[in-house]
Amino acid sequence: MGPWMRKNAGRSGKKGGSELVQNTEKDGKKDRAAVDKVFFGRICQILRIMVPRVCCMETGYLAFIAAMLVARTYCDVWMIQNGTMIESGIISRDSSLFKKHFYSYISVIPAIALVNNFLKLGLYELKLRFRERLTKNLYDQYLQGFTYYKMGNLDNRIANADQLLTQDVEKFCNSVVDLYSNLSKPLLDIGLYIFKLTSAIGAQGPSVMMAYLLISGLFLTRLRRPIGKMTVTEQRYEGEYRFVNSRLITNSEEIAFYNGNMREKQTIHTTFKKLVDHLHSFILFRCSMGFVDSMIAKYLATVVGYLVVSRPFLTPGHPRHLNSTHSVLLEDYYQSGRMLLRLSQALGRIVLAGREMTRLSGFTSRITELMKVLNELNAGKYERTMVSQQDKDSNTEQKLKLVPGSGQVINRDHLIKFEHTPLATPNGDILIRDLTFEVNSGTNVLVCGPNGCGKSSLFRVLGELWPLFGGKLTKPERGKLFYVPQRPYMTLGSLRDQVIYPDTHEDQRRKGIADQVLKEYLDNVQLGHILDREGSWDSVQDWMDVLSGGEKQRMAMARLFYHKPQFAILDECTSAVSVDVEDFIYGHCRTVGISLFTVSHRKSLWKHHEYYLHMDGRGNYEFKPITEETVEFGS
Repeated sequence: MGPWMRKNAGRSGKKGGSELVQNTEKDGKKDRAAVDKVFFGRICQILRIMVPRVCCMETGYLAFIAAMLVARTYCDVWMIQNGTMIESGIISRDSSLFKKHFYSYISVIPAIALVNNFLKLGLYELKLRFRERLTKNLYDQYLQGFTYYKMGNLDNRIANADQLLTQDVEKFCNSVVDLYSNLSKPLLDIGLYIFKLTSAIGAQGPSVMMAYLLISGLFLTRLRRPIGKMTVTEQRYEGEYRFVNSRLITNSEEIAFYNGNMREKQTIHTTFKKLVDHLHSFILFRCSMGFVDSMIAKYLATVVGYLVVSRPFLTPGHPRHLNSTHSVLLEDYYQSGRMLLRLSQALGRIVLAGREMTRLSGFTSRITELMKVLNELNAGKYERTMVSQQDKDSNTEQKLKLVPGSGQVINRDHLIKFEHTPLATPNGDILIRDLTFEVNSGTNVLVCGPNGCGKSSLFRVLGELWPLFGGKLTKPERGKLFYVPQRPYMTLGSLRDQVIYPDTHEDQRRKGIADQVLKEYLDNVQLGHILDREGSWDSVQDWMDVLSGGEKQRMAMARLFYHKPQFAILDECTSAVSVDVEDFIYGHCRTVGISLFTVSHRKSLWKHHEYYLHMDGRGNYEFKPITEETVEFGS
């Protein structure tokens, strides 16, 4: 497909259903990824998909995780208090005090371990459920109608949909759940430790720590701003790198015939170098930020904690310890100091969670962009990068008058009729300005002309893959028009699946088509030996490799006989089939009432058609009946 097919058309053919928009967004705006009002709006939009109702399993897991976090925090407080008493018993040589709290610690070990692992279970399950919800929602939109085709061929805003639908969705869901855990636990710790410390050393100490949190958090958030945009760029480069590798696998045979391994290696190395250079920059930035984070959120927070906890002990005449014994001072210091240390650590984790939130903003930006594009494609709006210097083109005025989707599609059985329809590419290049002809069921049409004249474009408009730029198109519904390409698609699955695709075995039973009838379809195209060789309709093979080019084309014709559409488009689909088999196939199509639009350069096929549609590639066409003189001239 040509480069002009890289942008998206909405509901092709519905009047007013598509809208062409010139894509003039700056990369900076598209890559916007920061922790701000926009980010929180995006997160809420996606969370409504992942948590669709108040009463659902996801809400239950969120509540379960919260309960486990509370239990874990209380376990931490209990361990601090119990550990202090164990150490007090050791220092004071009080064996009874030591044994009492030592055995208490042993007795609660199973409960603490259970809480920790229940927390992990909840987190893993929530990540999986979030991913399941979001993935299903995105695929529902991606595979709605022809959206998957439009995104890859008519719209170039999303270059690597596979990367977004797989890796980015997984990373986003993991990041959201981790952030929930990493924020909830420190917030619970902060609330509980502030309460405990306020009663122990007064409100001044916790207040100082909270003020430090606020100041350091604002400062670090400002420094981390580039992380979001760098995450978006990293994922885009990862997608490009995967794409060039998949192209090598998909087109390995053609590349091998051309001896193109060195050229492909250069392309892959160039793409990989772009990714590596960016990752080097990202690593250096994260290393620099890690140094600042460690200094401010970890070590300086601990320094502030030491200053706060030491004040009641080092201040002469402090009322808290005027008459305290050494053992009381030691016990109070251990307990208060450890709580304050845990508080400072919790504050540090809150500050560091900002780093994860900034990275999450990058994934959120990419997922939101995918959702936006999917919604617009399904609503009939697509964006594309228009040809530059368009104002210098002599056809500019004609191009700008074309409005995708401004034509009218009328569904009617047994008739294909173009009425004053311009045939144009989604990029606005006019192939034929005014196409008008009519074909009724029972009439076969041979479509001919040079490469690039518009034959494939005509079929894409008929299949509603491309938008209609004007006029009227009367045609049967999509399911009553079947397309057979030169290189047929063989699906993953059994031999039966190849014949009935896209139907399932249940669809076949519902239609009442027996396996014996399927065998007749294979016999009609001289493929009965494949069933004999495999021994079963349920045999599974890699059919793209197992079948030869001619066998795949004949399998596609057997598929055509199974579906029995009103009209079929045969696009050079018998080029690898012998003439005698081809004659039988065309004769059988006429017998079962399938009308044909055929693209072929074989002169032997003229006799199977009543009309020919000739396009000269310069905007002109002829639609005329085939006579004996025409056949002789074609011969």
